[in-house]
Amino acid sequence: MAEPAARRCCLGWDFSTQQVKVVAVDAELNVFYEDSVHFDRDLLEFGTQGGVHVHENGLTVTSPVLMWVKALDIILEKMKTSGFDFSQVLALSGAGQQHGSVYWKTGASQVLTSLSPNLPLHEQLQACFSISDCPVWMDSSTTAQCRQLEAAVGGAQALSCLTGSRAYERFTGNQIAKIYQQNPEAYSHTERISLVSSFAASLFLGSYSPIDYSDGSGMNLLQIQDKVWSQACLGACAPHLEEKLGSPVPSCSVVGAVSSYYVQRYGFPPGCKVVAFTGDNPASLAGMRLEEGDIAVSLGTSDTLFLWLQEPTPALEGHIFCNPVDTQHYMALLCFKNGSLMREKIRDESASRSWSEFSKALQSTEMGNGGNLGRLFGDAQACGVAAAAGFYFDVMEITPEIVGRHRFSAENREVSAFPWDVEIRALIEGQFMAKRIHAEGLGYRVMPKTKILATGGASHNRDILQVLADVFGAPVYVIDTANSACVGSAYRAFHGLAGETDVPFSEVVKLAPNPRLAATPTPGASQVYEALLPQYAKLEQRILSQTRGPLQ
Repeated sequence: MAEPAARRCCLGWDFSTQQVKVVAVDAELNVFYEDSVHFDRDLLEFGTQGGVHVHENGLTVTSPVLMWVKALDIILEKMKTSGFDFSQVLALSGAGQQHGSVYWKTGASQVLTSLSPNLPLHEQLQACFSISDCPVWMDSSTTAQCRQLEAAVGGAQALSCLTGSRAYERFTGNQIAKIYQQNPEAYSHTERISLVSSFAASLFLGSYSPIDYSDGSGMNLLQIQDKVWSQACLGACAPHLEEKLGSPVPSCSVVGAVSSYYVQRYGFPPGCKVVAFTGDNPASLAGMRLEEGDIAVSLGTSDTLFLWLQEPTPALEGHIFCNPVDTQHYMALLCFKNGSLMREKIRDESASRSWSEFSKALQSTEMGNGGNLGRLFGDAQACGVAAAAGFYFDVMEITPEIVGRHRFSAENREVSAFPWDVEIRALIEGQFMAKRIHAEGLGYRVMPKTKILATGGASHNRDILQVLADVFGAPVYVIDTANSACVGSAYRAFHGLAGETDVPFSEVVKLAPNPRLAATPTPGASQVYEALLPQYAKLEQRILSQTRGPLQ
């Protein structure tokens, strides 16, 4: 780690599932300091595994709120010991794992506003929470509350149109409803409910921070068009909920200055601004500097898409959030479980466990695997591509809800196997066509200026990225996103400082390192895939109706 230097900067924080991280970014957008506290390793007394407690039923997953507070204490002391010059911090912002919630006990606000600089935070806040172990995004124990919420507003699609998502077990509204139903005493003794993001911001403010629009839209409670709490959703979850949540604010809002606690204990300047904290996914969008029409593809254990949308179309799959850097626009998130592990299985089965052989298969096969997909549907006019269409879901997929491997020949027959090279191309093309189909289902459209930012393990394979560029018809860039939520939070802090001058986010971050061009679409690729995509979508719907039934 570079020696801490006395230069004006913004801090970016990330209260993630397994650790708390911080970066310092200077005015030229260089990261010059970073540190972290790992919950399992550095805070053994809380007994977490992977940063959480998994309860006996296997569905309930929580994290101790004081663990997060103590982690902040530790990391600030580490910074102080290293000689970090807090007096140069202009502003700070941060991210929190999405969907986690914190329950402040009645009277906690008075403790927050009168913190003693002589004591660490965790010693002073021990009695401030009505729920000591807080539900987090891994929790899936609220199915009954999800169905109740959907029924209250007219169904899953109606809830999605209103809040950006159908009801999900991890979403905060359903978690609040469960606590109200099962622990009404704790709920009645709660004066404020925070998300992990606004909770962390509250620690810095010394008062309750509002929930920002972007993270707030991951609760099944916020009307994403009007940016206000839905009265119907609030009423379906718990009484007096609006006053416990407070009013939401734009994500670029300056919500106050740091508490005098940090000025006196660590030497922060009194004018250091706190910009609203947001969720880790929205913060990552900021860290990757997406712009209108862009798409970020994280090719990891699960594959995740972040999309910048102007006119969203909420659906039964995926999520629409308010955009964290442009209040007029939106972002979408799609998650696909069968990512890198599926690619590795096909590599092992078809390419002798060799990525080199895997790449040769992609190089030696035609786009669409050759042939005429139109024959799959008896359409002699359809010209295009792919005798071999494949769907590979060894675990139950999220988008769409399908399991199993399904291969189709040109004769409209499901077959049990493909030649090894066809198998590999069918897998990769199928993964990326599914991503584009479901992205377009949420309102995404490829634009002339669209670029794709690829991250994760598979982004190191140029032949995989070439298929990605061909399927989407857009250039693919690679970018280092190891700390994208942290760095994005620091960028957002700078944006908050510039907010009063209406400077767009893209202007604030123009000095940041540029991504590297990795692949451009092959000539003729757009015609091939424009013909293939509708047919692939029909096949997906056929499998879905046969194996799961259509989504209701």
